[in-house]
Amino acid sequence: MTVHGFRALARTVLDEVLGFRPDFIEHQLAHAVRDPNGRAYNRTSHLPERHKMMQSWADYLDGLKAGAQVIPFKKAG
Repeated sequence: MTVHGFRALARTVLDEVLGFRPDFIEHQLAHAVRDPNGRAYNRTSHLPERHKMMQSWADYLDGLKAGAQVIPFKKAG
């Protein structure tokens, strides 16, 4: 898994599992969002909706953790 892989995973789950609008997701993930005014990387757009989305994401991850079998990493050496 890579950092970009985690981003792709989050993008997919937020859209397909949690049902959030793609424009909210792209704004949150700081990806360029094409709009008529050319405002890419606008950090203040849709803040209330993005807050709800990120709380849903945290709740989703907590649910996975609660029901997940965690396999610890072995220490090197």
